[in-house]
Amino acid sequence: MIGYQMVGTNDVHKAVEFYNQLMPVLGAKPAMKFGEHGQGYAFASGQLFAVNTPGNKEPATIGNGQMTAFKVDSPEIVAAAHAKALELGGTCEGEPGPRGEFGDFSYFRDLDGNKLAVFYMKG
Repeated sequence: MIGYQMVGTNDVHKAVEFYNQLMPVLGAKPAMKFGEHGQGYAFASGQLFAVNTPGNKEPATIGNGQMTAFKVDSPEIVAAAHAKALELGGTCEGEPGPRGEFGDFSYFRDLDGNKLAVFYMKG
């Protein structure tokens, strides 16, 4: 199990506004603040997701092939999270819906271009 995931931002204020509204849809709530550098969000499972400025003070960049995926409890949450992300200024990378026999998935990018997925697995 992964304990936490962090994504970088170059605009903490905008990123925290985005995630403060998106994370409750996914079942997480603000858990820790990293001063002026970012914000962490906790899930009931104990896992943490955070957005922050890079510690080395270099610009945050996205990683080609990197993606953070959030497992949720229903296809409705998949769709709601995708809609919320786009409403907040995120960009679509794949509309919500079934992906083969696996379940429902959606893909989007946050305001800094970090790729995120939300998924519900059948069974």
